Amino acid sequence: MENFDWTSFTLRIAIKADMQTIYKAWATKEIEKWFLSEADYLASDNQPIDATQLATVGHSYVWRWFLYNDVEKGQVTQADGQTFFEFTFAGNCLVGITLAQENGYTVVTLTQKNIPTDDNSKKYIRLGCHGGWSFYLVNLKSVYEGGLDLRNKDNRFKPMLNN
Repeated sequence: MENFDWTSFTLRIAIKADMQTIYKAWATKEIEKWFLSEADYLASDNQPIDATQLATVGHSYVWRWFLYNDVEKGQVTQADGQTFFEFTFAGNCLVGITLAQENGYTVVTLTQKNIPTDDNSKKYIRLGCHGGWSFYLVNLKSVYEGGLDLRNKDNRFKPMLNN
């Protein structure tokens, strides 16, 4: 495993939906539809922006998941309103979402980088986030192509693959 890159990873998925729909799925409160139980994007005065307004550079976020008390807070670092959305995540990591049209699909490319290389970060950020993002990208596809949310929301079943 000497050549294994602990500092970043990239995942891709093709979704049969238009790019603007998928961009909004990341950059608005609509992110709750497939990823989070609660999500707020906040303006510079720490007030939530309108649920349909696109988050942009300078906005921050507060995110909560189903079944866990973890709260993720971070900043939107880049946002072009169409094809690229980037935010801090898991401390000082950056998650970039790139969208492209290919053969009638929107291809979502997620890259998480700046992952620290201490043992805890290797386990919980590099490996843990890779697994988490893999599931949530599949759920994004499922929700926007067929309407089925694959997340487990029942606290009697924890932990599960779909938590």
